[in-house]
Amino acid sequence: MSLIVAGERSGVGKTTVTLALLSALQQQSQRVQSFKVGPDYIDPMFHHYVTGRSCRNLDPVLTSEAYVQQCFALHTKDAEYALIEGVMGLFDGATGTDDFASTAHIARLLNLPVLLILNCSSLSRSIAAIAHGYSTFDPRIQIAGVVLNRVGSDRHLELLTDALKPLNLPILGVLRRQDDIVIPDRHLGLIPTAELTDLKALLDRLAHLGKTCFDWSKLLPLLAPSPSPPCSSPVFPSLSSTPRLAIARDSAFSFYYADNLDLLQQLGAELVDWSPLRDAALPEGVQGLYFGGGFPEVFASELAENRPARDAVQAAIRGGMPTYAECGGLMYLCEQIVDFDGRSHPMTGILPTTATMGKRLTLGYRQATALQNSPMVKVGDRLWGHEFHRSIVPEPEQPLFALQGYQTRLPLAPEGWQRYQVHASYTHLHFGAQPELPSRFLQHCIMREGRSNDRL
Repeated sequence: MSLIVAGERSGVGKTTVTLALLSALQQQSQRVQSFKVGPDYIDPMFHHYVTGRSCRNLDPVLTSEAYVQQCFALHTKDAEYALIEGVMGLFDGATGTDDFASTAHIARLLNLPVLLILNCSSLSRSIAAIAHGYSTFDPRIQIAGVVLNRVGSDRHLELLTDALKPLNLPILGVLRRQDDIVIPDRHLGLIPTAELTDLKALLDRLAHLGKTCFDWSKLLPLLAPSPSPPCSSPVFPSLSSTPRLAIARDSAFSFYYADNLDLLQQLGAELVDWSPLRDAALPEGVQGLYFGGGFPEVFASELAENRPARDAVQAAIRGGMPTYAECGGLMYLCEQIVDFDGRSHPMTGILPTTATMGKRLTLGYRQATALQNSPMVKVGDRLWGHEFHRSIVPEPEQPLFALQGYQTRLPLAPEGWQRYQVHASYTHLHFGAQPELPSRFLQHCIMREGRSNDRL
């Protein structure tokens, strides 16, 4: 059986505990598979760094309940251990009226037990009331045990243990207050792994906590995945050729769902990584461009200084190369980025607008209805996506998407650009439950190459 790491709220230590467990497990086995509930990109980078295997996002809003089950079955079939990191508090989902897309929802979908992390600072016997509430709130959820985090002393631990005894909830881990490990963060969450120079030392500390702070005699049986029912592999239409796709991947562009890249390859694409920060030209022979999200605002000066790369992107797109750009990718295609200090940095100039950094966080699931055709969507397509950014781009005259929020379904400001053969939007998409999107994009890449060859 696999295990879900959940918290009683955000900031309780889910990522620290998950990485500690993964680090300790990785020292015992090379077949440790991790997952992350929700749309987050950065936590999965840390998982991947530890396990060497791509972390998979489990998000029934961006995909579907069936896809979550299929994804889990597919990626645990050859794993010795499997661990899922939850999101926010155990029962926090997309709305306040139910727990859809919450950690509890995923636990029910996959029929898995939960390891509940409790923040024990500034309380003692009251911990029992919190644990009792979480363990009885939904009787369909099995709490396998608890991890006591930020325990102040031996006496504090004694009080906590005495309080929890009547509940018969096993204490499977104890982390002391002095064990608190801070992973550096900034305006969109944790700083990605590629930017941390002392990451190995950090993970060595986490591995030590993993080996010394948990009851492995009880944990290991919970972490071995049960045999999953046979999972049929989807059949994709064959392409007339193998399109070569340039993937922008460096410290400025790193937000990619592993399933999206896998699906592009399964559809027949050849993926070639390149760096808008370091490379002077696009990879040879590419027929399409994919710019994921990331932190172009942090590296705006370096992106601006790499004029040859900006010129190469501009020439390719103006020449009709199909391009898919999400969030940070959209910002790179603007005329300029204005950073948090008000400094302006020239970008590729494909979109006649400016991305300006601000204090306000735009966050949430979006239902996007396509108002224009693009290499990815057709007019009238309705998609689920996710926004997460602190930059602002003025509303275009002819927006790509009309947006609605998840819960209220009230109209939001339309957004997104379609220019040349570009699909650029703040709305992040997961291709898992809608493979027709990347398939359509690759067909555009092939058709463009065919038109280019006709002109030769």
